[in-house]
Amino acid sequence: MLIPHDTRIALDTVVDLLNTVPQDDATGGPLDGLADIDALYDFLRRNLVSGVGDLGSRDLRAVQDVRARFAKVFAAPASSVAATLLNELVAAAGTTPQLTDHDGYDWHVHYFAPGASVADRLAADCGMALAFFIVAGERERLRRCEAPDCGHAFVDLSRNRSRRYCSSRTCGNRLHVAAYRARRKEAAG
Repeated sequence: MLIPHDTRIALDTVVDLLNTVPQDDATGGPLDGLADIDALYDFLRRNLVSGVGDLGSRDLRAVQDVRARFAKVFAAPASSVAATLLNELVAAAGTTPQLTDHDGYDWHVHYFAPGASVADRLAADCGMALAFFIVAGERERLRRCEAPDCGHAFVDLSRNRSRRYCSSRTCGNRLHVAAYRARRKEAAG
């Protein structure tokens, strides 16, 4: 599947956004990757979102809302449901496609209007990136990690759509090692 550079960046951004959802930390409490304005700025820097300006608690709540709406898209039971959710999200963002070549990147499309809020920028660009997967009949590539204690989002870009874990180095390897040890214990027992 050929994915343009700007779409790939938007996919990585939406996955990172989804993976900021509160997870249990070592103490058992929820740990939100977007708990405050500093975390939001870190997220935006990490995902190379430029031209942001000053952000406040209203922006943080709006981005958290967009994150929750994207989670519903990933959890949608059918493409028709995901399409409806994305249509609503992108329309609310005031989508205005435009060509741009900022920050040293060649020409690419932004789907948000000039001066749009951070939440609208994320909703428009990331929403359109996910929409391309629905149009291509590839919604099943929008997945959650199958590791029992993980559940992180990822986009399966493997050729045969067989990826099961957010990371083969962490979740996948951990489960394979556990299965190997269980087999050895059973064989020795």
